[in-house]
Amino acid sequence: MVRDDFRLVADVVAADIRSGRMRPGQRLLPQREFARRHGMAVSTAARVYQELARRGLVAGAVGRGTFVADFSVRSGDADLVDLEANFPVLPGQSSMVARALGRVLTPAGLEAAMHPVPVTGTRESRRVGASFLSRPGWAVEPERLLFTGSGRQAIAAAMVALVAPGQRLGVEELTYPVVKAIAARHGVTLVPIGMDGEGLSGSALEEAHRRGPLAAVYLQPTLHNPLGVTMSAGRRVELGARLARLGLVAIEDRINSFLYDEELPLAAHAPEQTILVDSLSKRVGAGLNLGLLACPAGLTGRVAAAVRSGAWGVPGVALACATAVLADGTAQRIVRLKQQDARLRQAVVAEVLAGFDVRADPRSYHVWWRLPGGWSAGAFVSAAARQRVVISPAADYAVGGVPDAVRLSTSSPDVETLRGSVGLLAAIARRSPEEVGAAY
Repeated sequence: MVRDDFRLVADVVAADIRSGRMRPGQRLLPQREFARRHGMAVSTAARVYQELARRGLVAGAVGRGTFVADFSVRSGDADLVDLEANFPVLPGQSSMVARALGRVLTPAGLEAAMHPVPVTGTRESRRVGASFLSRPGWAVEPERLLFTGSGRQAIAAAMVALVAPGQRLGVEELTYPVVKAIAARHGVTLVPIGMDGEGLSGSALEEAHRRGPLAAVYLQPTLHNPLGVTMSAGRRVELGARLARLGLVAIEDRINSFLYDEELPLAAHAPEQTILVDSLSKRVGAGLNLGLLACPAGLTGRVAAAVRSGAWGVPGVALACATAVLADGTAQRIVRLKQQDARLRQAVVAEVLAGFDVRADPRSYHVWWRLPGGWSAGAFVSAAARQRVVISPAADYAVGGVPDAVRLSTSSPDVETLRGSVGLLAAIARRSPEEVGAAY
């Protein structure tokens, strides 16, 4: 089977792995033999194996070969520790939400909510939504708001409105995995933009745009996922001015900002160059979700059309429930509790992983861990999975080069389970892959 694109060959092997035709621990053919069987150059076979490793599907051990990783243990299994998903739900918050929904979940309250609502929501949801997004010194205009069923849908709508199939979207070199999936589905080419200690670099953005015009840029200025970095006010001002000069529009993802909201959003500095996206998935919970888009006046119609064409509008009952939780202060009370909870969990992880190369903000619910020498991300994820701990490999986030790193989410298990499971990961990292047997 001859393929000009090594990724197509990698897709075939990946399908065999995910279907179970190739089982965890199975050794892949030596690259030279693989190349001969598939009628390709050895260098192309090497790229296939590199792509499979980048996806976290295989792990290699020097002198022993390449093996199918044990990726079968994923989030959602009842008997594992989930350090992958990041949707914090605190004990007792369901009772708080139930009280807020009392007036909505009545025959009278549901009367209006049972009817379809436009992507612009209702007058009340626009008022409450604008108040929710506004900050001291910056106010969102209610008529610029649009609503979707989730933050992911809001990101998709903004991308579809700004970037045509075949065009280029600038993203941080490590980006939100859902953005990678949306881009692939819509035929959008992602262009990795260099980062520094504050996040996306404005000069790197301008250089990438000079090499080949970008249609837009997606970024996370606050508590970047997975690195946890936050842009300073000065960087936001500078980047806003650069966007205006280049004629670029940014999709600003604010979904993690509820944990650290001291800086004005990028949209405050570049209101006509920024589509701001936010949601309730992390502030409240994935089960009571709502996506919000604050758009420049000149783009509101285009984004609204994208929401409608994608069938991403929010149902009336969901909009009414989310509006009620925002309007009476319930969401903000939950946020304050989660801010305390996130700090506690970060302190636990910092203590357990002391001495390792860990990057995290003490206010966030995630940790970026550069693994010690000898460990690839795929091998480490596989070793963790065999101990019933689920974590995310760097390949999930990487657009360009893939570092030997993993992301840990701290929000799902109870604190003592978190401490124990991270301690288990630390014990694995202190040994070599050969000792652990991560590559079988």
